[in-house]
Amino acid sequence: MAYSKGKIAGTLFFIAASQFVLGLTVAEALYPSYSISDNYISDLGIGPSSMIYNSSVFLLGLLVIIGTYFLQQTFNFKPLTILLVLTAIGAMGTGAFTENSGAIHAIVSLMAFLFGGLSAITSYRLLKPPLSVIAVVLGLMTLGALGIYISGIDLGLGLGGIQRMVVYPILMWGAGFGGHMIAHPEKTQ
Repeated sequence: MAYSKGKIAGTLFFIAASQFVLGLTVAEALYPSYSISDNYISDLGIGPSSMIYNSSVFLLGLLVIIGTYFLQQTFNFKPLTILLVLTAIGAMGTGAFTENSGAIHAIVSLMAFLFGGLSAITSYRLLKPPLSVIAVVLGLMTLGALGIYISGIDLGLGLGGIQRMVVYPILMWGAGFGGHMIAHPEKTQ
């Protein structure tokens, strides 16, 4: 059975987000004394579960890049294409350059966070309400939490907890956007 490029893109986005959520959960569970409040997500990249985390976050980025190719073929919407590619490069970089890589890790992590939030917001043009509104809200949640995280404020969640408030909305959007593309792959701007 032949699938449309939109359906392929959606499937890749859905798998990317889902496998990373599962990989993150497994990596956290296998890391002794890991605290989602006290530990950064990237601590998983240098800890005992580093192989699981690093391969999962790299795969997240790789699948997003491939999915973006098919998305661009479907919609020819370059602003979203550029933002998704930058997000994917950031995710892949996070897996390749762990937190003990210094500034490069901070840069690629910021790329993934910032451009992931902007991708969610920009995707509203390809969506109809209520999903278009949800995408904008999730993107704004990521960007707001990123600002709070960068300022060093943790809102009582710990820096690991506030970092998750940056990442989780992007992942929720990615899975939802992917599901939308699977269900409505032929839709154009």
